[in-house]
Amino acid sequence: MRGITVLGSTGSVGQSTLDLISRSPSEWRVEALTANRDALGLAAQAKAVGARRAVVADESAYAALRDALAGTGIEAAAGTAALCEAARADVDVVMAAIVGYAGLAPTLAAVEQGRTVAIANKETLVCAGDLVTATAARTGATLLPVDSEHNAIWQCFDFARPERVSRVILTASGGPFRTASDAEMRVATVAQACKHPVWSMGAKISVDSATLMNKGLELIEAHHLFPVRADQLEVLVHPQSVVHSLVEYIDGSVLAQLGTPDMRTPIAYTLAWPERMATPCARLDLASIGSLTFEAPDFARFPALGLAWDALRAGGSSPCILNAANEVAVAAFIAGQLSFLDIAAIVGETLDRVTAQACRSLDEVVAVDEAARAAAREAMGSRLH
Repeated sequence: MRGITVLGSTGSVGQSTLDLISRSPSEWRVEALTANRDALGLAAQAKAVGARRAVVADESAYAALRDALAGTGIEAAAGTAALCEAARADVDVVMAAIVGYAGLAPTLAAVEQGRTVAIANKETLVCAGDLVTATAARTGATLLPVDSEHNAIWQCFDFARPERVSRVILTASGGPFRTASDAEMRVATVAQACKHPVWSMGAKISVDSATLMNKGLELIEAHHLFPVRADQLEVLVHPQSVVHSLVEYIDGSVLAQLGTPDMRTPIAYTLAWPERMATPCARLDLASIGSLTFEAPDFARFPALGLAWDALRAGGSSPCILNAANEVAVAAFIAGQLSFLDIAAIVGETLDRVTAQACRSLDEVVAVDEAARAAAREAMGSRLH
C-alpha cells in the first residue's frame, strides 16, 4: 500500500483525489486529511477512507471535528502547527491542495521532509518559489505539478535536454468575461464571476480565472517548475479547454497534451507517477467537439495578467506582494465590498506601494505577505462599498 496525505481534502482537488484513491482502496493508506473549517465534511471523508488523522486549520472547528470522530479511532487536531505536522508524516505522496497562501507553510513542511509533493497550490511557488525549489534540491523532495496546465507541460517537456525547448505556452479558457465589455465587467456580480464556462471550482479560483490573475499566477509557477526563462513563457486563450498547454521545440515541433476538462486526469498522473492509472474521466471526442479555437489574451481588458508578468520579471518578493494583494482584493469582492474591476487596480497600487526584496526564509516571506496585505487594505480605502 502507498501512503498519502491530502492537504485541503474538502476542496475540489481534494475531493477528486479521494474519488480516485477510493476506487482502489487496497492500494492506498490514508495518513491524514486536512480542511480549513469544514469539520463535518472532513470527518465524513476521514471515516470513508479510514484516515489515521484529520486536521482543521481553524481551531474553533476542533470541537465539532473531535465530536464527529468520537469512537472512530481517528485522531482529531487543529491549528497551523497540526497542519504542518500532518504534512511531515512519512507517506509516499502529499497532495498539496490547500487554496491560497494558507497552503505555503504545510506544503513547505512536506518539502523539508523530502516527500513527493503533488502541488495543486500554485500560491506556494508564487510566494516562495525560490525557497521551495532550493529546499527541494537540498532534501531530495520531488515536486509534481497538478494544475492541468503545468501537468500538461510536464508530460510534453524534455527535461533531459531543456535547451531544445524554445517556448512553453499555457492555455487559458478566458473565463466567463472573455467577450464582455468593460461596462459589463464594471457591474459584474460575484455569481457571474464564479460562473466558469468550463471548470467547476471554488469561489476564489473562479474569480481569479475571471480576471485572468489565475493564469498570471500559473506563469510564475511555471517559471519555478520548469527550466525556462520568463521570456520563453506565453499565454494563449483557448475557450474549449481541451488543449491544456503546449511545448514548442527549436525545430518548430509543438507538443500538446489534450483531454477532457476533468481534474482527475492530471491528479491521476501525479498519483501514479512514473506510471499511469485508469480513471473514470470521459474520453475526448474531437469529432463531436468539431473545432478548437485560439486567440491572444487581451491585456487591456484583463490587466491582472500584465501585472503578473511584471511581478515575474521583477522577481524577488514581487510575486508574493502580487498574490497577497490579490487575495485581499478578491475576498473584498466576494464580500460585496469592491467592484470586479477594482481587483486588478488594488493589486497594481499595492505593487507600487511595497518595495520588493529577496526572501531567503519562510519568516521573510511571511513578513512580506503581511506588509502587502496591509498595503492592499490601505489601497482599498474609498473604493470600499
